[in-house]
Amino acid sequence: MDFETLWQQKFLRLILSNKKDKSCAYNKVVVTPFKLRGKEAWQMTRYTDRQAFHENLTDFSMLKKSVEALFVQQYKQLNFFGVEEDIEFRQTKKGKIVVSSYKHAEKRVIPQTHNRTKHYLLSEGEVVPALVDIGVMTREGRLVTTQMDKFYQINKFLEIVEETLKNWQKKEICVVDFGCGKSYLTFVLYHYLTKIRGLNAKVIGLDLKAEVIEKCNVIAEKYGYKNLSFKIGNIETYEQKEPVDMVVSLHACDTATDFALFQAIQWQVPMILSVPCCQHELNQQMKNIYPVLTKYGLLKERFCALLTDGIRASLLESVGYSVQVLEFVDMTHTPKNVLIRAIKNNRESPNITKDIGDLCAQMKINPTLYKLLTKAK
Repeated sequence: MDFETLWQQKFLRLILSNKKDKSCAYNKVVVTPFKLRGKEAWQMTRYTDRQAFHENLTDFSMLKKSVEALFVQQYKQLNFFGVEEDIEFRQTKKGKIVVSSYKHAEKRVIPQTHNRTKHYLLSEGEVVPALVDIGVMTREGRLVTTQMDKFYQINKFLEIVEETLKNWQKKEICVVDFGCGKSYLTFVLYHYLTKIRGLNAKVIGLDLKAEVIEKCNVIAEKYGYKNLSFKIGNIETYEQKEPVDMVVSLHACDTATDFALFQAIQWQVPMILSVPCCQHELNQQMKNIYPVLTKYGLLKERFCALLTDGIRASLLESVGYSVQVLEFVDMTHTPKNVLIRAIKNNRESPNITKDIGDLCAQMKINPTLYKLLTKAK
């Protein structure tokens, strides 16, 4: 049997293994078929001792050439798990190719979906410069296995952005990212909005650290992201002249989240995405009113964090937003997994504000967002 006969039937998996010498970088290569946007495609995964690098191929002739070259040049064994039969090609020490096969009693069925690709807005094989720079992706667009948790988190965030924009009809969008930090998510967001969503996006990142802002602006220029800019500034005093369509605040520490939400409310921003972090304020204010919850440090910390975000979400509802508190990403990947999503609906609820006022008086707490909104009235 030769290679041409091999390729005449479809396969569920193909494995190249038993490398010829130590200079070969990968222990094995695995190829699996899947559907990519309704068309046939194949994922080629190269394995080292600790990592796996993925590449998606859509050209069958290129797949054949790659597999045949790898077998001839780098590997002694090729296992073809076909729909009708399993076939093994094995090279002996003298270079002779031995072929063996096993026919199935019934044809196998090829899965029609490929989970890794199906659910991700960032496709494997599509180079995202920011992901390359932070080590999540190679320069060829392959994913680095040890960084998969971060890849999941980034895609989960983009899925939430996608859902938030489902009714957005305009071709332009202006986004302000409060407390952007080193900004890899800001870069990825800009990539999504412009390259994937096809919007004319203007994105502004704000942070207090001058050296971080300077570096981010250099990177934005390197990537060719013309409408992505970074500014030094304080969330409390920042002024934005043009209308803002979305405010993003990811892991802004403690009350910085409150000031970000307050600015968004004052600007009447249509969409808000906030991932709170380090909710210390109420932990410091709250006395032992509920000793079962507050006498243990860890429980008090978690209770105060939930209370803080519950008050924030309710206050957003009170000023005319439809609010969801979502799991940002599974707890397996990060413990900071709460995202507050608010969509402007202009249905204000003064009763909620009164209820929160009563709660604050009862618990002897004074959350920053509640103070800011009360003072602004």
